[in-house]
Formats: sequence, structure tokens, C-alpha cells
Amino acid sequence: MTLDPEDSKIITLARAARARNGTAEGAAVRDETGRTYSATDVTLTSLALSAVQVAVATAVSSGARSLEAVALVTAGEPSAADQAVAAELGVKALLVADPDGTPRAGGGG
Repeated sequence: MTLDPEDSKIITLARAARARNGTAEGAAVRDETGRTYSATDVTLTSLALSAVQVAVATAVSSGARSLEAVALVTAGEPSAADQAVAAELGVKALLVADPDGTPRAGGGG
């Protein structure tokens, strides 16, 4: 699977965030101006957010109005909530990659 260099970049950012924090998921998003935001999942007793939710919240709270791409690095699968939040901001499909950075077939932004 060949990716656009900008999509490869956000997969790399998501992978680095995941590795840095030792979490199950890493995500990165690219907004309509090309700015990128990366995050990991948050699992606290009183708060649980997926990496996609945190990355999107960071982008929106920084002024993003729409997203060009959303990448998720995980051994699991994206949730319906992850897909919904990406779709709400204009992304048709998540870019999903395994922890080693290998994109999964069927992804695309």
C-alpha cells in the first residue's frame, strides 16, 4: 500500500506518540491548514478517551474547523466513535496502521 507522504507523516507521528507514552493507541490528525496534532489514549479512573478523540479535541481546541486526515496506530480496531468524530470533521476513512507502522488495507483519507 502506497501512501501520500503527508499521510505517512501522521502515521509516524501517531506511532511516535504511542511509543513515547507506552499506550495501546497513538493517533495524529492533520487539519485544513496542514497543522498536525498527535495524542495517545487516556485511561483514568474518571476519564477514558481514545487516541483519536484526544487528537481531535486538541486540534479543535486549537482552532481547527475541519480535518484532512486522521491516523490511528493500534493493534486493535478503530471504534465507531473514532470513525464518527473523524467523519464529523470531514474525514471519510481513518488511516489505520499496525504498531510497526504498516498501514492496513482499506484505509485512506
